[in-house]
Amino acid sequence: MQGDVGLGRRWRADPMVIAVNALGITQITAWGTSYYCLGVLAKPIVAETGWSSSTVFLGFTVALLTMGFISTWVGRLIDRAGARAVMSVGTVIVSAGLLALSQVRDQASWLAVWAVIGVGMRCCLYDAAFAALVQVTPTRGRAAISYLTLYGAYASTVFWVIGHYLNDAYGWRGTLMIFAGINLAICLPLNWLGLSWRESTTETAAPKPTQTSPDGPVLEGRMRIVGMVLFALIMSLNGFVFGVVSLQLVPLLEAAGLAAAAAVWVASLKGHGQFAGRLVEIFFGRNLKAMTIARIAIGVLPAALVLLLLARGDLWQLIAFTLLLGASQGVVAIVRGAVPLALFGAQGYGTVLGLIATPVLLVNAFAPAIFALVVDRVGWQIALYALLGCAIATWLAIELMSRWYEGAQRAARHRLAT
Repeated sequence: MQGDVGLGRRWRADPMVIAVNALGITQITAWGTSYYCLGVLAKPIVAETGWSSSTVFLGFTVALLTMGFISTWVGRLIDRAGARAVMSVGTVIVSAGLLALSQVRDQASWLAVWAVIGVGMRCCLYDAAFAALVQVTPTRGRAAISYLTLYGAYASTVFWVIGHYLNDAYGWRGTLMIFAGINLAICLPLNWLGLSWRESTTETAAPKPTQTSPDGPVLEGRMRIVGMVLFALIMSLNGFVFGVVSLQLVPLLEAAGLAAAAAVWVASLKGHGQFAGRLVEIFFGRNLKAMTIARIAIGVLPAALVLLLLARGDLWQLIAFTLLLGASQGVVAIVRGAVPLALFGAQGYGTVLGLIATPVLLVNAFAPAIFALVVDRVGWQIALYALLGCAIATWLAIELMSRWYEGAQRAARHRLAT
C-alpha cells in the first residue's frame, strides 16, 4: 500500500507529467484564442466593420507569414534562452495582440496587429511546446509530444463554442479582450511553472553528436542537412493539403453533395478523428519507429481524399473521409515533432524545428488562396484531383525518404562500429 502511494507521488512529481498537463491546458487555450479565433469571429467582424472576408482573413495570413519569417530565429532563441522563457514571453505578446486587435478601427492596423500576434504564436504554440518538452525530458521526448497533442485535438471545438457565446454576450471586441485576459490568467503561469522541473542531471546530460536516438544513430554532417531539407519539403507538401482542407472543409463537403447544415455537422467530426488518431499512436505505435508512424499518417491522406472524390453525396463515405482526414492530421502533428527528434537528436532541437517550420508556415499562409484560385479557374472537381495529386506526391516522398534514411542509418552504425 505504501509502495502504491510512493509510486503515485513520484508519478505526480514526474517533470514530464507536470509539463505535459500544464502545456496541454496552455495549448488548448493559446490555439483556441489566437489561431482559431477567426473561425467564429470573422463573420461578426465583417458585419460590424464592413470589410471584406478576404481582408479579415488576410490578417491571419500575415500572422502565418510572420511566424514563417521568424521561425528559425525563435528556434535558436529557444535553444539559447530556454523554451520556458520564450513561451512565457510569447503568451504576453499574444495577449497584448488580442487586446490591441479588439481596438482596431482601420485595415492597416488590423494587419499590423496580426503580425504582432504571429510573433507571439510562434513563441508559444506547438513548435515551441515540443522543444520545451524535449528540454524538460529529452529521454522521453517523443512520448511527451504524443501525450501533449491529445489535448490540442479539441482546441477549435472548445473555443469556437466559447467564442460563440461570448460574442453573443459581449460582441467580437469584448470577446477578444476576454481572450487576452484568459491567456494571461491561464497560459502565463502554467507555461512558467509547468516548465520549472527537469529530469535528473544524470538523465539529461547534453547529448554528444555520436549518441543515438531511440530510433537509431542520429544523422550527422551532410546527411543531417539533407535530412532536414527532405523532411521540410515533405512537411511543406503535406502542409499545403492540410492548409487547404482546414479552411475549406465545409465547402469541400458541400461540393461533394452535402447540404450546408449536414456539411457543418460532418466537418465537426474532424476533431474526433484527430483525437482517435493520436490515441491509437500512443497505445499501438509506441514501439514503431517515428519514420514508420510518419509513413502511415501521410499514407492515410490520399486514401481519405479518394473517398471524398468517390462519395457523390454518400453521408457515410463523407463521414469516413472526415474521420480519416482528422486522424491523419492529428498524427502528423506528432510526426512533426517526433521525426526530427529521431533523426537529429535532442541537441539543438529548437533550432531544427524552427528551420523545418519556416517553409511549412509559408506554404500554409498561401495554400488557401492558391487553391481558391485553382477552383475559380478549373472548378472543384479538377481542383480536388490536384489536391489528391499533392497528397500522393507527399506519400511517395516520405516512402523514398524512409529508404534513404535506412541507408543513412546503416552508414552511421558502420562509423560507430569502427
